[in-house]
Amino acid sequence: MNRITLTSTAVAAALLATLAACGNDKPKSASDQTSNGKAGASAASKPLDAGTAFAQISGKVSSAKLSGTVTAENDPNHLLGRPNQYTSKITFEDSRVSPADVSGSEKGDVDRGGAIEVFGSPSDAKARAEYIQTVTKSMPALAEYDYVHGKVLVRVSHYLTPKQAAAYKTAADGLSRVRR
Repeated sequence: MNRITLTSTAVAAALLATLAACGNDKPKSASDQTSNGKAGASAASKPLDAGTAFAQISGKVSSAKLSGTVTAENDPNHLLGRPNQYTSKITFEDSRVSPADVSGSEKGDVDRGGAIEVFGSPSDAKARAEYIQTVTKSMPALAEYDYVHGKVLVRVSHYLTPKQAAAYKTAADGLSRVRR
């Protein structure tokens, strides 16, 4: 009987080790992009975070350039990682936005191009977009285009034309194929 127990224990241990190895994928960061800041061929295998989403979107919207990665220390909204708020965020500039239009704004402001925020759930992303739209509705200078794709909120500068902003929406449509 001890021999059967030992064999069963050995098989169970080997099975657990195999399962653990399969689930040990390390998340890849936004720095795993190619040197030109565009998504590589492995974008579909990366876990979904703001950097991964930007890599995919900027591969389709060539005027978008990464301008910053938001951390808990530099988040002007103090929302990163807070309950029901974004779990990652990047900001980007769009070369089609005139520097004269944004001369008073700071690097990382949405009006310079936009931002991508990733949430823990689609309902959190939707709630954030609705909040932003409610707050900016009566302040045209702060208006923006907001596109929710599952857990991702893509925020785009109002200085872009509706057609230019729609390119971000179209580029983000493929985010559903990125591993979440």
